[in-house]
Amino acid sequence: MFKKLAIIFIAVFGVLLAVPTMVPSAARYFPSWIRPIPLGLDLKGGAQLLLEVDTKTMFQEKSAQLYEETRAALIDRDKGVVRYSNLRNVDGTVSFVVRDGDDVSRAKGRLKSVLGNTVDINSDGRTITLSYSEKQKQEMVNDALSRSIEIVRRRIDALGTKEPSIQSQGGKYILIQLPGVDNPEHIKDLIGQTAKMTFHLVNESVSPDQVATGRAPAGTEFLPYMDAPDQRVAVYSRVEVSGESLKDSQADFDQNNMPVVTTSFDAAGARRFAKLTTEHVGERFAIVLDGRVLSAPTIREPIPGGRGQISGGFNLQGAKDLAVLLRSGALPAPLSVIEERTVGAGLGADTIAAGKIGSAVGVLFVMIFMIVFYRRFGVIADIVLLVNLAMIIGVSALFGATLTLPGIAGIVLTLGMAVDANILPFERIRDEVRAGSPTLRAVDNGFHRSTKTVLDGNLTNLICSLILFQFGAGPIRGFAVTLSIGVVTTLFTCLLLSKVLIDWYMNGRNKKIGFIKE
Repeated sequence: MFKKLAIIFIAVFGVLLAVPTMVPSAARYFPSWIRPIPLGLDLKGGAQLLLEVDTKTMFQEKSAQLYEETRAALIDRDKGVVRYSNLRNVDGTVSFVVRDGDDVSRAKGRLKSVLGNTVDINSDGRTITLSYSEKQKQEMVNDALSRSIEIVRRRIDALGTKEPSIQSQGGKYILIQLPGVDNPEHIKDLIGQTAKMTFHLVNESVSPDQVATGRAPAGTEFLPYMDAPDQRVAVYSRVEVSGESLKDSQADFDQNNMPVVTTSFDAAGARRFAKLTTEHVGERFAIVLDGRVLSAPTIREPIPGGRGQISGGFNLQGAKDLAVLLRSGALPAPLSVIEERTVGAGLGADTIAAGKIGSAVGVLFVMIFMIVFYRRFGVIADIVLLVNLAMIIGVSALFGATLTLPGIAGIVLTLGMAVDANILPFERIRDEVRAGSPTLRAVDNGFHRSTKTVLDGNLTNLICSLILFQFGAGPIRGFAVTLSIGVVTTLFTCLLLSKVLIDWYMNGRNKKIGFIKE
């Protein structure tokens, strides 16, 4: 009895999960984790963008950064200068010649301690080369792609857009689908703000008159402030710390209860930031995002732990905004829009209406067929079919799936499989009764002996859907998710729930089964 009650409880719970989707007005009576299943781009309308991660530019910047790190490591006076010549960066490979052959092993050891395993270091006589292997490059691309997706997600969520779909595609592309958004230009402008963030020293020797003329000295740039484009600050072109080393930034309060922004870097960034703040106490450094200066604070003291504090007369909201910009601005590589399209909401509404009519007609005919051929057992099968449909919708909503046209196709296919999964036990019951078995035993044998066939058929579909989910993308994945959920709910409803309802109908007696001529 406990097993039967558990089956009924699971079925009722699955149906309740679907109520907010089937009756949207009832959603307010349910807890926050039970919500209507969101509609996809093809049903609700909206915008779709395909972004490309600019890996070529990323590798160029990486090699330029490697060049600067190599130079800084060789001229580190604290550890002793390594005399070298002909330091070059050609096609992503940094090379130099050590003047004293006895310094080759010392140079390699120092570079190894600074760069770790992020780069291959080789020597040929007194010539040392540094380059990224194909494996290291692929790891950079994968890291850049995953980080870019998270950054774009944070930026898009700032719009208040509900249920954006952001996923990788093809190794270096990001597919963005925004149901309900019909202005892709706004989205592109927003994403365009998330470019490279860098930290530069401020050139204090440049006078305001020089800035006004716009003639920057060699190695210096005049960059505008983000909040005041008419005001410019002179910064050295050399990047002291890259924004990709920034791990986190948060709005906080200092000892005087004034809003500030705290920052923290990863291990490599912490080393560079400590070196910067130790060697330039009392000087200013500029935080640059998209060619505009976010802030130019003064370095008050060395910061060895990789954690800094930016103050500048912020109010609390300004500190929060700056913290968000710092976190979301640290894109590891530039992004470019290579494809965009807009789907009108009217097309989605027409599709939904046609889908409702088609589904209703299809389900109605199937239900009539089951009742005509299997009488009261057919009524039970129809109840199980409706419960199965509700559970598919409810479980999909619980898992955060988005309903799309391929998803609807998966539901329709699942319902067809569910009907087949009901027919197999019924036909087996018919054979058992014709062979002379009492109806109660015929029901037990019918379900028991058809279970393997039903399992084989559904598990085969489950394997196929899992393969589609693993190797597919976009609509194919949506179809695979819905089909997978449908296979599980079909096995539950057709093998367990259907048997429980039939047992309750039989009530322990050998009743006559209407669709079988005994």
